[in-house]
Amino acid sequence: MHILIYSYNYHPEPIGIAPLMTELAEGLVNRGHEVRVITGMPNYPEREIYDGYRGQWYVTEQKNGVTIQRSYIRIKSKPNLLDRLLLELSFIFTSLPQAFRGERPDVMILTVPPLLGILPATIFGWLYNCPIVLNVQDILPEAAVRIGLLKNKWMIRTLAALEKFAYRTAHTISVIADGFRENLVNKGVPVNKIVCIPNWVNVNFIHPLPKQNNSWISSHQLDGKFIVLYSGNIALTQGLETVIEAAVCLRHIKEIVFVIVGESRALQRLQEYCLLHGADNVLLLPLQPREKLPEMLAAADVGLIVQKRNIISFNMPSKIPLLLASGRPIVGSVPATGTAARAIKLSGGGIIVEPESPDAMAAAVHDLYANPTFCTRLGNAGRQFAEENYSLEQALDRYEWLFYHILANRKSNVGILPKLDSKESVVDA
Repeated sequence: MHILIYSYNYHPEPIGIAPLMTELAEGLVNRGHEVRVITGMPNYPEREIYDGYRGQWYVTEQKNGVTIQRSYIRIKSKPNLLDRLLLELSFIFTSLPQAFRGERPDVMILTVPPLLGILPATIFGWLYNCPIVLNVQDILPEAAVRIGLLKNKWMIRTLAALEKFAYRTAHTISVIADGFRENLVNKGVPVNKIVCIPNWVNVNFIHPLPKQNNSWISSHQLDGKFIVLYSGNIALTQGLETVIEAAVCLRHIKEIVFVIVGESRALQRLQEYCLLHGADNVLLLPLQPREKLPEMLAAADVGLIVQKRNIISFNMPSKIPLLLASGRPIVGSVPATGTAARAIKLSGGGIIVEPESPDAMAAAVHDLYANPTFCTRLGNAGRQFAEENYSLEQALDRYEWLFYHILANRKSNVGILPKLDSKESVVDA
């Protein structure tokens, strides 16, 4: 098949949707398909165009068999609402010409957010009679409204209308967790238009490694420490102040160290919070190169998933499959009724504690520190679950099957997938 992936983020961006779309594209190429990716100039998470891409309108590259077509975006390091809108608008106008610079695809997969990407994708899909698979990583505008990022009523109504347009336009909607499906069905989206394909992890790249002779541990002077790791996005949805306050609760145990890995600008704010609270057992590190990820995850004794209590219930962090695959137990400081909690419980690889409660997080970490056998049992269960449900090969099977199904049933304009897994719905496609 000729497959077009329309994704604002892609390699070499190290976190978020970029590594996932890169693995999907390259995996499909390895299975004999032709894959073209339309994306912006790399900028995430620093929100600065990477060296080698600045000042250019268009760049076309080849990497591991994938054709990557990049276009100019207007980016600001500290964006306000207008800046975010202009960013998305710039991608709309500059990316559309790229779509026509290549062979007509059989099927297109569009990742959202950004939600405005549906506009150029729809134009291209209509002109080329190409079905769109909408890959929903987050549901806007609800998520932005819930955390206070979006308050303008006119903007909320406009995005809500655009959301409905996106669901109506797409041939099939791919969601990453069953909570998303429930949300969309409640909005009137036909259930037979939705398929749940969880985000994945390359279980051959991320796998359990011993802590002994771990160069990542040695390079950060963490030998002999019980390491509690948070790595990834630092934003309004997390509330990492809870992690720092939990670390303060455990300062008396010198072996326990909390490590937070994230974007440098966000770490500056957390550094001030650490100094204010005397959290001398917290190590703040910038995002690590992707090739160091297996060692970094293996260095941890516990991995953290952190959300605020007001986070929208269907939010599903992509870090969960990564931590499970690394064979380390998870402490999930997340709403008990949300999708993240459901996934962690179903895996058997972690503990759920009350969100925004430093005492609850500290108690869970202490229990794991005091009970290494329990740690190992949780880690082994999580690894097994990741292998059985979150592997890259399974995701490739599901997307490949979906694309073939769409092409075989174009005239019916329906995308229906049977349940291929009897487990509860986080892995039902």
